[in-house]
Amino acid sequence: MNVQIQSVKFDADSRLVEFVEAKMAKLEKFSERIVSADVIMKVDKDHEKGNKVATITLYMPGEDLVGHGRARSFEEAVDECIEELKRQIVKQKEKQG
Repeated sequence: MNVQIQSVKFDADSRLVEFVEAKMAKLEKFSERIVSADVIMKVDKDHEKGNKVATITLYMPGEDLVGHGRARSFEEAVDECIEELKRQIVKQKEKQG
């Protein structure tokens, strides 16, 4: 799977990029139909809920899936996205039967 990682208004360090790539590799086990993915991480102004926002878009034939996460760290935000995407993939598989 081809993974594009973008960091908006900050520079992602190599540790964060490696973390995201490892998580995306695990996500690939849930569906072999994933062609590519975009991971966008940005810093938001909302400090109450956490100012780290992550959005992951999975490109699949017929349907693209999008997961959103907001937390106090990018790792937590990415984890939220991954969990949301896992649920969407499972639902999609159930629909297909």
